[in-house]
Amino acid sequence: MSILFAGLGASIGALIRFWVTQLGNKLFKTEFPVATFFINITGAFLLGLLFSLAPTKGVYTILGTGILGGYTTFSTFMNEAVQLGEKRRLRELIYVGLSIIIGLLASALGIWLGNQV
Repeated sequence: MSILFAGLGASIGALIRFWVTQLGNKLFKTEFPVATFFINITGAFLLGLLFSLAPTKGVYTILGTGILGGYTTFSTFMNEAVQLGEKRRLRELIYVGLSIIIGLLASALGIWLGNQV
């Protein structure tokens, strides 16, 4: 049953990611992958928050593994970093560096906020 919940959650997360990507691409006309950056940072924050709240295994499966797993995207992040690097090396380094540093901070903030509850 867990695999069904994870798959259902992943479908929902992927649909949300698609919508956010479409909106981000419409709002920000830039080579910098703003939508993917936003998705991965908010996903890191939400996963940290969820983790700190220590939900039941079933809730974590649908929300963490499922929805947030489908929402965030490591493969797109890596692909966009390589594409930026083909054009300008500095942009690639900035994108990867900011994504990792801000992602870690967002996750830590989520964990901290969850522990305050």
